[in-house]
Amino acid sequence: MKETICTIPINDIFMPKCGCPFCRMESMLEEQYVKFITGDAMMEPNIRIETNKKGFCHRHFSQMFEKGQKLPNALILESHLQEIIDNDMPKKLKGKPDKKQLEVIKKRLDSCYVCDRIEWDMHHFCDTIFVEWAKGEEFYKLYNEQPFICFKHYDFIMNVATQKSKLPSKLLPQFCAETAGLTKNYLLSLKEDITYFCSMFDYRNQGKDWGTSKDSIERSVEFLTGEKP
Repeated sequence: MKETICTIPINDIFMPKCGCPFCRMESMLEEQYVKFITGDAMMEPNIRIETNKKGFCHRHFSQMFEKGQKLPNALILESHLQEIIDNDMPKKLKGKPDKKQLEVIKKRLDSCYVCDRIEWDMHHFCDTIFVEWAKGEEFYKLYNEQPFICFKHYDFIMNVATQKSKLPSKLLPQFCAETAGLTKNYLLSLKEDITYFCSMFDYRNQGKDWGTSKDSIERSVEFLTGEKP
């Protein structure tokens, strides 16, 4: 695949052939945005307006506190808390909140600036993946040599492919079938390993080699959730 500004990150993500490439993609973006949001972005007015409105989920708040300095986190929280005071809480403490107010609070609780940025970038990367895969050249081979695509990201890529695919319509069934193969083949091997793992607790199998089943619980959780246990 000829390297361009768009394809270089895709090459870097798919080249290792270790685990799910979309997990690596998401992890890379997450690390970049957590670092960015507690660094240079703190002084960007447009970004601060967004972070004040959207806030962050527990996962990304935790990563910001873990990886960022205390002052940037405190400044982000100061303006975010003020946003909630000004827009989410009643001006006068009397009576029950109206339905609209509760809907605003629910929307804010479900929002996260980092999650939204990751999702946008994941879709953008997928556009490049579809274009490069359709060429049938180096990246097509690289994509199909991945050990697996986890269950979480199988759902993601299938939805993106069928909803806004840049693939020619005649290639969509092939892409979906080959992607499903990457997920199903690994799923079958996981099931086999888990079954073997369970059988090792039968006294009749005492002393046998655990083989590839030894870490099958951890690998199954990672496959199903996209997260290491």
